[in-house]
Amino acid sequence: MASSFIRQDEGLFVPDSVARRVWSYPTSALLGFIRAVTIEHLDPDLTAAVAHSGQVVQRPALRYDRTVQYFATVLFGDAASVIKSSDVLMKVHSRAYGPNPVTGGEYDSNDPASQLWIHMTAWHSILYVYEMYGPGKLSRTDENEYWRECAVAAECQPIHVHDVPRTRGEVQKYFDDWRDRLASSEAAVHNIEFILAGMRTIFTALPAPMRAVMGPVIRAGVIATYPRWMRALMGVRQSRVTDSAVVAVLRPGMAALARSPRAQLWFLERVAPRGGPVLTDHLRGIPAETSSVYSPEQARKKFGDPRTPLEQYADQLAVRRDGATAKPYEHKHREAPLEFAAPAARVG
Repeated sequence: MASSFIRQDEGLFVPDSVARRVWSYPTSALLGFIRAVTIEHLDPDLTAAVAHSGQVVQRPALRYDRTVQYFATVLFGDAASVIKSSDVLMKVHSRAYGPNPVTGGEYDSNDPASQLWIHMTAWHSILYVYEMYGPGKLSRTDENEYWRECAVAAECQPIHVHDVPRTRGEVQKYFDDWRDRLASSEAAVHNIEFILAGMRTIFTALPAPMRAVMGPVIRAGVIATYPRWMRALMGVRQSRVTDSAVVAVLRPGMAALARSPRAQLWFLERVAPRGGPVLTDHLRGIPAETSSVYSPEQARKKFGDPRTPLEQYADQLAVRRDGATAKPYEHKHREAPLEFAAPAARVG
């Protein structure tokens, strides 16, 4: 896979950042995102938003790819690409609101609490599969740095950054506090099953024999990461024996894949043809044109809408209250809007 663009700078993170190390491990694309977008469905508001769009079932490969594309851009793209993706995501989500038939309330995809759930479940899920099927747990120092970097990335979404957990204990408390808000529904169970069958429903660009062999293993590997109380909500079952066996199978497989950037890129080209190229230079060790690293605030002022995502959201709410039509922000680089999924992660 050839790099599809030239990175002008290193974006928000230095090349050897803990976040880049974790997110570039092959567990992310093959296990982490599946885990994330399935757990996401236990939030009734997110399920309502996904069910309303219908894109998970109608265009699963594209939806998955653009989820990977957004998060890969924030982690590995240059600053201009990061801010552009952030602004596009804000616009896509500005149309994703309406009544929630399960709760009787309303969902709003740009709501800061909802966005924090999306962000934290994604970052936690990627780390969890890295620890379970990859090199193992990070050191305390590295993990604290990982969560600091998580807070940096949170500034690309309409999130109150002071609410972002910064340590393993704070992250666990965050998910414990969310547990009473989680619920299942017919739509949630249906979509979870559809996504768990990703080798049949999403990764259709992989060779059929490979999908037939990998399908049950990837499904079992993702289920093994769910806490047992959560499996009941999701409508899935799996024995402890299978949980242990799939770790024994996947860990050496992921290690072998990690040792071969060429093989990793081959997989990425087929499971995420838009998102995969964003990682190409990192996996090949190719530096950006300059070594500059920006804070989200610096990048936004230089390359995009100077308003923060929270300020953009406040403006969206004002327009909605007035019953007016939002005036779209014009990017310096015109491109058809992308649709990004709303990921999730491990609780417990």
